[in-house]
Amino acid sequence: MNGGLLALNMVTGGSLKKQAALVLATMAIIVALPFAAVFAMGESVVTFLSGVPSLEAAESQGFYTGGPVEGDTYAWGNCTYWSFAMRLWAGYPIPTSWGNANTWDDRAIRDGYEVNHTPEVGAVFQTDNGEWGHVAYVASVNNQSGEWTISEMNFIGLNILSRRTFSRDAASSYTFIHGKKGAASWNPLPISLP
Repeated sequence: MNGGLLALNMVTGGSLKKQAALVLATMAIIVALPFAAVFAMGESVVTFLSGVPSLEAAESQGFYTGGPVEGDTYAWGNCTYWSFAMRLWAGYPIPTSWGNANTWDDRAIRDGYEVNHTPEVGAVFQTDNGEWGHVAYVASVNNQSGEWTISEMNFIGLNILSRRTFSRDAASSYTFIHGKKGAASWNPLPISLP
């Protein structure tokens, strides 16, 4: 007799009703696990998912499901991971030694990068706000209105991608990390990811 069946018979005393109940209970737990995982991620994730029609839409709208990013040593699913990846994909990688987001501006200055309050496509948006700060990739700047949009990870929740658009005046409240001082000008490569 199969070891699994033998164990099932021992646990249930050979009762078919008990075996059926145990199998059904096990199936219910397996079905409930993904829901429990989503709720364990917090209210912001549940709120985000409730606004999309399906899991497939959620993945296409907000979850990074690509493989590991070569050379990215920042913590997966966090803003630093995404900002490093975006700069790498745009053709101007940044160091992996800048630590938490709230230290990126200081370490960028130390490493000779241009740091100011001017958003530019390809720049890294940086703020010290929050416990660890936050970084993102400047995805677009509207030359007419001055509005600028960032692509970010972990603003809503771990590994969730989102975009936010800010007014021209908001730029003075944030820091932007550009290329190295004195380096040749750089035109970011187009990135087709969210």
